[in-house]
Amino acid sequence: MPKIVDHDQRRVELVDATWRIIAERGLDGATMRDIAAEAGFANGALKPYFPTKDRLLDFAFEHIFDQTNRRMRASTEGLSGLAALRAYCHEILPLDEEKVSEARVAIAFWQKALRDPAKAAVHERSMEQWRVALAELLEETGLRQGVGLGDAVGAIMDLVLGAQITATLSPTHHTPRQLVAQLDCLVSALVEGASA
Repeated sequence: MPKIVDHDQRRVELVDATWRIIAERGLDGATMRDIAAEAGFANGALKPYFPTKDRLLDFAFEHIFDQTNRRMRASTEGLSGLAALRAYCHEILPLDEEKVSEARVAIAFWQKALRDPAKAAVHERSMEQWRVALAELLEETGLRQGVGLGDAVGAIMDLVLGAQITATLSPTHHTPRQLVAQLDCLVSALVEGASA
């Protein structure tokens, strides 16, 4: 009887291997051969799933976004107001090794998106979903007088996305504790009745 292959699981295994290789060697050092070996596959086994490294990077970014959204839903379930806002943002911040690895893939994707309109469009669609969700959370929580909703959403997006870069490049100056404190400081300046 032929072996039944779970193709979705194989794609996830390849994405996990991609994260590990990019984290260790950077995007340019991540060859398809190395990714296949890291995932335990023969080099040719990748072609049916990802004919090019570029397509693998697209899938990796989309997978990260979907995975982050699943974590957001789980972490905010049953929460409201300020607690929901903080929990939502904590899922974007690179607060553990898995999220730091995701950030490295996202940074590599952003670099490609600068020159590739299709990748830029994927990124913009993803970020628009987060902006809409943050706007809803901020409206529910209540902004300080004089703080515009669009400005508050933009400030939080800039902090959480910027943290992916700073925590990756200089982790000793951007520890998880510091990142959470910076988020709390910003939220305290934006949200009525919030204190860090």
